[in-house]
Amino acid sequence: MKVSDGVRVMAGTFVLISLALGHWVHHYWFFFTAFVGVNLIQSAFTHFCPAEMILKKMGLKE
Repeated sequence: MKVSDGVRVMAGTFVLISLALGHWVHHYWFFFTAFVGVNLIQSAFTHFCPAEMILKKMGLKE
């Protein structure tokens, strides 16, 4: 798996988990969903992605 694929998997997982938590636990979890979306948008413009840095350290290929 490449880093770009790992970022997509991580973002999608976080979105789905936070949506479930927002529905069944507390609606404030939807702010986490928004955070993931904003982070994806800013990384498209700035090319700075903390998830990418973590996945590179875990040994994923570029």
